[in-house]
Amino acid sequence: MQAEIITIGDEILIGQIIDTNSAFLGKELNKVGISIYQITSIQDDKTHILKALKEAEQNADIIIITGGLGPTKDDITKHTLCEYFNDTLVESKEVLAHVEYLFSKYIKTPISDINRQQALVPSKAKVLRNQFGTAPGMWIEKNGKVFVSLPGVPYEMKALISNLVIPQLLEQFKFPFIMHKTLLTYGLGESAIADRIETFADALPDFIKLAYLPSLGRVRLRLSAKAMDKTMVEAEMERQVNLLVPQVEDIFVGFEEDNSIEAIIGSRLTEMCKTLAIAESCTGGRIAQGFTANAGASKYFKGSIVSYATDSKVNILGVSEDDIKSYSVVSKVVAETMAKNVMALFNTDYAVSTTGNAGPTKGDSDADVGTVWIAIATKTDVYSEVFDFSNQREKVIMKATNKAFEMLQKEISKK
Repeated sequence: MQAEIITIGDEILIGQIIDTNSAFLGKELNKVGISIYQITSIQDDKTHILKALKEAEQNADIIIITGGLGPTKDDITKHTLCEYFNDTLVESKEVLAHVEYLFSKYIKTPISDINRQQALVPSKAKVLRNQFGTAPGMWIEKNGKVFVSLPGVPYEMKALISNLVIPQLLEQFKFPFIMHKTLLTYGLGESAIADRIETFADALPDFIKLAYLPSLGRVRLRLSAKAMDKTMVEAEMERQVNLLVPQVEDIFVGFEEDNSIEAIIGSRLTEMCKTLAIAESCTGGRIAQGFTANAGASKYFKGSIVSYATDSKVNILGVSEDDIKSYSVVSKVVAETMAKNVMALFNTDYAVSTTGNAGPTKGDSDADVGTVWIAIATKTDVYSEVFDFSNQREKVIMKATNKAFEMLQKEISKK
């Protein structure tokens, strides 16, 4: 069975908010065997909503709608659903009681008639109780198709999907088993990997697909399998992974489903009882953020210095002004000094540093835009590499961040 996701709201179309709802819905539905046929974002406009519903009904078996369920006049989803299903709005006593309870307990302003209108739902709809908000979810069936309308507030939508919608879908339908296994690779481009594993890819069984997902210095290789026989899918997926890993062993760092590269590095450092410090310039704290996003990072990550300005490299990290004058602030000497000194400052076993020119102008260095030095320091050694990461600022920053993770992963893997 296939699903289509429709997100309603002008705020999405003008870029005022990012549509995170669709990403969540796609992931959660896929987990239970529901493939996503299409994701559509539309205006809060009756004609547009009616057109989207008609097309979705032709495309998919399950249609999930988010947004447009507020109490104000610009939220017209319920009225439009009534028109589409030739229905009328009726008052749900259950929803009205819930709305009145929320106002009495959590909201200081008096409840108004416009708030009470949240209790109006299409008569053909099964009400899905929204424990975190006033707008209920609604489940409507037509010609064997399921339409589910949910509030656009992410935490309200997520609770309804997890607690009510998916359990009901699993009870009502039988779905195939879908399994993904994603290999994280660093250090080789998409086309080079494709050439290397061409024979493997050509020999995959029909129910397993291989996708290449490149992203600024790293490539994810995703194997996706879909069939009714779960046992067969799991066994064949394991067999294919065992065939693939040896072919990319030199660039393989782990499985995305298990952990990110930052978490993989953190787990390894924890196992080794080793610690890490970071000195960042052009990456502006992105490397540190990658580590601290993981719970328990304090076991191995001791701290970082974002020495963005040249004088902070001198005053805080002890980089020699003479070295900066002689070699430039974007240089091997400065990168390695930053790594050694931040390691000493935090008394850690490893350190990584970045110094570069992300652009769009050259700043305090004559180095070309895109030039980045990355250094790794250990208790016994320090070394660095220089890279040219093109001339687009965000691309330079993210490529440098990913390369720093790759270099650090290779270093701690030596132990």
